[in-house]
Order: sequence, then C-alpha cells, then structure tokens
Amino acid sequence: MSEELQRSRRPEKRPSRVKKLFKVALLFFLITFIVTGGVLGYMVYQVQSATNSSQAELDRGEKSDMRDEAVDPVDDPVSILFLGLDSREDDLSGRTDAMVLATFNPNDESVKMVNIPRDSYVYMPDRDTNDKINHAHAYGGVTSTINTVEHMLDIPVDYVVSLNFTAFVEIIDTIGGVEVDVPMPIADTDNATYGTIEIEEGMQTLNGEEALAYARMRKQDPRGDLGRGDRQKDIIEAVIHQSASFRTITNFNSLVDSMERNLSTNLSFGNMVSMHSYANDMNDIESLTFEGDDYNEGGVYYYRIRDESLADVSGTLKEHLEITSSTTASQE
Repeated sequence: MSEELQRSRRPEKRPSRVKKLFKVALLFFLITFIVTGGVLGYMVYQVQSATNSSQAELDRGEKSDMRDEAVDPVDDPVSILFLGLDSREDDLSGRTDAMVLATFNPNDESVKMVNIPRDSYVYMPDRDTNDKINHAHAYGGVTSTINTVEHMLDIPVDYVVSLNFTAFVEIIDTIGGVEVDVPMPIADTDNATYGTIEIEEGMQTLNGEEALAYARMRKQDPRGDLGRGDRQKDIIEAVIHQSASFRTITNFNSLVDSMERNLSTNLSFGNMVSMHSYANDMNDIESLTFEGDDYNEGGVYYYRIRDESLADVSGTLKEHLEITSSTTASQE
C-alpha cells in the first residue's frame, strides 16, 4: 500500500478536551457579553430617556449670568445646587426643605459641599427684601432660588437638581441603601406617610424611608438646623460613593419612572455620565459649615450667618471653582 494511501486512511485527529472547553467558555462569554450588553444598553437608554424628560432649561439659558461662557463638567470646575422639596408624588413646587451647594473640580477630582440652613436670613434680589432662604423657591421657583444663592455666595450656580421626597426615597432604595455613621438615636414620629421610624446610633445602612427621616429630623438634634444640614450632606456623600459601586437593577424601572415625575435638572445625560469619575477616584468630600446666630424678628425665627463665615465659605468655593474675578455680592 502506498504511503499516500496509508495517510489517507489514518483517523482524523479529534479536537482536544482543552480546545473544547475553550470553545464552550468562549461561547458562554459571548452570550454573557451580549445579554449583559443588552441589559446595560437598556438601562442606559432608560436613564437617558428619563433624564431627557426630567431636564428643564432654566430661564437664564445654558449658563449663569456670572459666567462669561458656558462650562463643561468634563474640563471645568462647576457648581451644583441640590434642592430637596417639601412635597411628594408629582409635585415639584413649594418650599425647599434642604439646600446643599456642591462644587466639583476635575483637575484634582475633588468635591466641596456646604449646607445652606433653610432658615438663613438672606437678601432675595427678585423680591428686593430679606427673608428665609427656603421661601425663595415658593416665591419664584428655581430661578429665584438660584439668584438668591448666587447673590449670597458671589459664585455662579451652574447646575441645579430639584427632587421631592418621593424621588429621594426611591433613589436610595434603588442603589441598595446608603451607609452612614448615625451620631445619635433617631425616632421620627412626625411622618404621616411612613409611620414611626427608629434608627440606632452608629454605622448603619439606611433604606430610603430611613434616610429621609435621618435627613429631615432636627428637633432631637441639639444643633438644630445645623445638625440636620450636616446629616443631609452625609446622605449626599453616601449616595455619591454608593453610586460608584452600584451593581443591582432592582426597582430600576420604578426609579426611572420616579425620576421623570419627581426630579428636575438642567444637567444633561452626558453631563451626568462625565461626572461619574468623581465617585470612583475622589479621596474625600470636604464639608464646609456656616457659623451664625439665632435671630427673631416679628416673632419669626431666622438664622443669621456671620459675615466672616460667609466670606470664608465664599472664598473657599471661589478658589475651588478657580474663579479669579467676579461681581461683588453681600447680604443686605
């Protein structure tokens, strides 16, 4: 028999077990990639749709009147004003129950944050009068609130995020809760929607209802509104950190629906995506605090921020925003 014929009759070499396993693993990887990509794509599409629905252009246009040109969170230091509204389902009106201004600097991926006490006695340019800062939203909505904060701090407010209690609770629940170091036992009984909520002292993971009680309570806090302001900053900081490691899509559709109805912002979807690096890489969030004094006028309580404290906070925020010159504003 010829050598050529012998070669033709030799049995074909079968693929090795290792190669088979490799092919199965590759197929599994491709299927997982497609499914995961589909889920991720769906989530991105849904969030983008919700963001577009929640996006509201401000009356002033795309930039603050204190800016020469519009800023980009990717390249420029920016400020965001977070407004927690004292309202629930489908309602974004009324007074602000929480007001936190945060500045973001992409050069060192740092964040500074200051709580503005709701009873702060400030000048409101749109009404040409002094009043509690949380009344600005009830009088003139987001526009009046921004104008008041810009006049108070002498810095531009580039973006604003307004959300009511419903959105707050659902956002916290969707990211799996937030971890905070509770400074004292908290029992919130003044809560018609969720009933009595008790939170123990120490490191706790709070769900949406508990986080709302933690952020709102002030009667049991010996520091009153200042203590509540610090707790509100705790929640925002915890949300930023938790969002960086968010891995679950539990209640995702519910969150998207809630965002459309209970949240408003002039941040675009692209802006939000570009700011995710802060959650991943920043070492710390610096919290600033206003010092002030109790003040009563006509039987109404106010909190008067001391001039030197206001100047210090304003100067720190200007430096963080890399502002070298601006108009001069002060409380009247």
